[in-house]
Amino acid sequence: MPEFDFVKSSYSNTSGECVEVALGTPHVVAVRDSKDPSGPILRLTAATWAEFTASLD
Repeated sequence: MPEFDFVKSSYSNTSGECVEVALGTPHVVAVRDSKDPSGPILRLTAATWAEFTASLD
């Protein structure tokens, strides 16, 4: 079973510049580049993710 269940961001575009996010793990939000699924994973606290997404508005 994988550590995270990633989904592609609804803001990702069709040119392949995509971000995938996994929200289902308690206290952790995981983010990765969909072009490199075996590459590094950025792990953020839920509070940090909330601050980041709020800053995008």
